[in-house]
Formats: sequence, C-alpha cells, structure tokens
Amino acid sequence: MGAAVPIRTDIEAAELRRLARREADGRVAARLLGLANVLDGMSRDVAARAAGMDRQTLRDWVHRFNAAGVAGLRDQPRPGRPVWLTEGQQATLKAIVLRGPDPDREGVSAWRIVDLCRIAGSTYTSNRSGVA
Repeated sequence: MGAAVPIRTDIEAAELRRLARREADGRVAARLLGLANVLDGMSRDVAARAAGMDRQTLRDWVHRFNAAGVAGLRDQPRPGRPVWLTEGQQATLKAIVLRGPDPDREGVSAWRIVDLCRIAGSTYTSNRSGVA
C-alpha cells in the first residue's frame, strides 16, 4: 500500500464543512466532508466511509481538490449521446409539438412518439438492433 496523498491545507476543515452545508449538490457536499474528515485527522478509510465512498474514490477527489480546489470537486459535463437532428430540424419539431396536433390533419388528438416520428419522417424504431 502506497503513501497517502497529501491534501492541500490552504482551506481548513471547518471551512470545508461550512461549504458542504451550503452546497446544493449532495455529491459535492459529501466530497467536501470526506476531505474535511481527513484534515481533522481521521484515517482515509474511515473518512471515506463516513462520506459514503471508498478510500480509492476519496484519493481521486484529493487529487482533484489539490489541482483545482473546491471547483475540482464538481462533476465535469459529459458529452452524452450525439444529436441526431440539426438545429433546423429541432426547431421544426419543437414548433410542431408546441402547435399541437390537428385531429383532422394528423388523425390524433394528443402527440405520441410514434406520431411525431411519422410526421418527422423518421425511420427510427424502438428496436434499432433489428431483432424482433
């Protein structure tokens, strides 16, 4: 087992706890409390378990805290699924949805996803793998 990664000490444990109390994101608050526990002298394992994580996860957050401070404890945006529609197609679909269906023209009184796919001309099906 390697040596514990040192934690920067420019922010005291009491300040980290104060920030945790005011933090709206529960995951960031738990990370702040884990770091505060270590700064207060708890072992890394006990501090991590008290904050709801394992020791290795706490170690990873220590590295991010050392590099970027409290801002480093926030989750980074994830790219997500690529957008299938262009901005113009998205605007058109939004206009259709907001306008609402015309029972005489579309044959429905409320939008369902299959209706919107039909109107948009999409060939997307709920089973993209082709397995029946």
